Amino acid sequence: MFELCEMKAHRKNITLTFVQNYKSPILVRGDQQRLQQVVSNLIINSIKYGSQNGTTEVAVENLTTEKVIVRITDNGEGIDQKHIPRIFERFYRVDKSGSRKEGGSGLGLAIVKHILEAHDEKLFVESAVDTGSEFSFTLAKASAQPQ
Repeated sequence: MFELCEMKAHRKNITLTFVQNYKSPILVRGDQQRLQQVVSNLIINSIKYGSQNGTTEVAVENLTTEKVIVRITDNGEGIDQKHIPRIFERFYRVDKSGSRKEGGSGLGLAIVKHILEAHDEKLFVESAVDTGSEFSFTLAKASAQPQ
């Protein structure tokens, strides 16, 4: 999956980096395919709306003894604050122009939200226009007991 994203990033000359701030693998509890879809959707959006010659960074960090947080950060066009409450709605698109220069159906973030809610996890977004965006979400560690 990461290789496909690297190819997309290369087309826009975006540097795609993976930050690993832990010594041994962190196992999480969840549906592997669905969680890969979450990460893939967020990385592809980051690249799609990222700045030419920009960066997309993926980081996995220990949050607590029971949780990790996954962050996808870019220095792209960002999202106006008025749109943030609605970006996870099905078919909602920030770019309302007829050109739809970046394509897409407006379903990607709705799918991300649905999958993470099904895993009983949290999804966060911070963004500023002309600065970039950070989408992050929590995951339960496999060693943690279900709540």
